[in-house]
Amino acid sequence: MSSSTNDLLRFAKTLAGHYSNRKQAQNNPKDFAHINIFFRPLPWEVLNAPGFYSEQSYDHAPWSPYRQGVHRLLPAEGDHFIVENFGFGDPIRLAGAGQRPELLNSLNTDSLKPRCGCGMHFREIDAGHYRGGVEPGKNCLVPRDGHLTYLVSEVEMNATDWISRDRGFDPETDEQRWGSEHGPLRFERVAYLGDHLDEHWLRW
Repeated sequence: MSSSTNDLLRFAKTLAGHYSNRKQAQNNPKDFAHINIFFRPLPWEVLNAPGFYSEQSYDHAPWSPYRQGVHRLLPAEGDHFIVENFGFGDPIRLAGAGQRPELLNSLNTDSLKPRCGCGMHFREIDAGHYRGGVEPGKNCLVPRDGHLTYLVSEVEMNATDWISRDRGFDPETDEQRWGSEHGPLRFERVAYLGDHLDEHWLRW
């Protein structure tokens, strides 16, 4: 296995997981809700490429996620890894698949639509420690409260932790329209979901 393939596989194994900010929410319930994040690997045949299903939900409503996505992992370009972002039809059918992966059998790949400008670019800043953000260009547009905003998403992750912050800004004024005013969300890894991944899953 080449060094670039090994690097990509190590990144994929780090990304794949279940994360929870339970401690943060318990310590500061006024400012932070208890949230679960899942990045669950998809069988290679789903996208004919290495891919993931992602889901974010409040702990009290695991069957009503507020964010879902399908992602394709691209070969490393230079010093960064690219995670493409897709929307899909009838997301309610997959709601809860973070915890119950058999629901992913309902994924209709024909309904996948690229979320242009919303790919995530990650770099390894220390061994096993990655930092990422939405691709440059302010083109990941998200409607919120009657306004069109562009997304700024920042993530740091390693074998044990996931730190993220999502904010939306006005395309004309760059004024922040939504997002945490109390700093980033701090998650701990609850479970590894990528132990079965190997170079055959990458297949580039």
